[in-house]
Amino acid sequence: MEFSFVSALWCFIPLYFFIHLLCFIFADADFTLLRASLLGSRPEAKLKGLVAWVTGASSGIGEELAYQMARCGSRLILSARREDELNRVKRSCLECSNLRDEDILVLPLDLLERASHEAKTKAAIKHFGHIDILINNGGRSQRSLCLETSVEVYEALMELNFLGTVSITKQVLPHMTQRGTGSIVTVSSVVGIAGAPLSTGYSASKHALQGFFNSLRTELTDYPKILISTVCPGPVQSQIVHNAFTEELNKPVAVAGSQEYKMSTSRCVHLMLVGIANGVKEMWIAQQPFLLFYYAWQYTPTFAWFISNVLGRKRVKNFKAGLDADSAYFTKPKTS
Repeated sequence: MEFSFVSALWCFIPLYFFIHLLCFIFADADFTLLRASLLGSRPEAKLKGLVAWVTGASSGIGEELAYQMARCGSRLILSARREDELNRVKRSCLECSNLRDEDILVLPLDLLERASHEAKTKAAIKHFGHIDILINNGGRSQRSLCLETSVEVYEALMELNFLGTVSITKQVLPHMTQRGTGSIVTVSSVVGIAGAPLSTGYSASKHALQGFFNSLRTELTDYPKILISTVCPGPVQSQIVHNAFTEELNKPVAVAGSQEYKMSTSRCVHLMLVGIANGVKEMWIAQQPFLLFYYAWQYTPTFAWFISNVLGRKRVKNFKAGLDADSAYFTKPKTS
């Protein structure tokens, strides 16, 4: 009996690890988030009727968040600088959901105008009475080499991505602590965990967000019903590269690159909402091989440095040659 049990155990262990390896090969999120997507609460059930404030809602991840949350029945505050685009997103939300006009507030917002953030927060609370979820999604990326980038670009990245996000958070957080409940969800990045060439300033701003919200989470242990969550997506189909900073403040990106090999925005946002609905504190969302990088940086940093240097060298080389820098991370299929 004992022999057969031990034999069965030795057969089970390799099978267990093989199944997990197989799952990891095809995974597009960390195991905690994937487990929540299979066994956890559904966003449609948890988010219905909640008031969510989404910054950067005029395009990309923010726009898709608006659509999916509208279909979940969430009431929305849509913010970005471009009011005409916000109104377009609002109309689309109303068309794809059962929400009424008064369930969606268009609230133009510039993260750089921090003096206006108190009044914007009061306007949002006045309209709905409270805010259940703040999703910090506004910001810009970067495509430039450090040696060629002006300090003004670094200043702008920190002002927008970091200080703008902190400012809005500080306006909403007292409201949530007073109520004793709420969720603050911040879109960081894979480069908030590991550095990447051409993104020195962007990566710094995302590392700053990671440090800020990880520390804030520990300060709020007396408020167990307040969720502080960071989302770390890999490459996602959006316009973020088109709007990225370059070496000078007003210089546009020369080569935006292909979107073909990136994760779809709808899949990324669905996983985000699963994480919010299940109280996941940090979400890693990326297709392979990027998801492997997250785990490599977490558990085998020496190996991660080696891979990053190899791919980083190729990315810089492509950038200097005027090619798609992101193609360094992808193997393009051969065409006949």
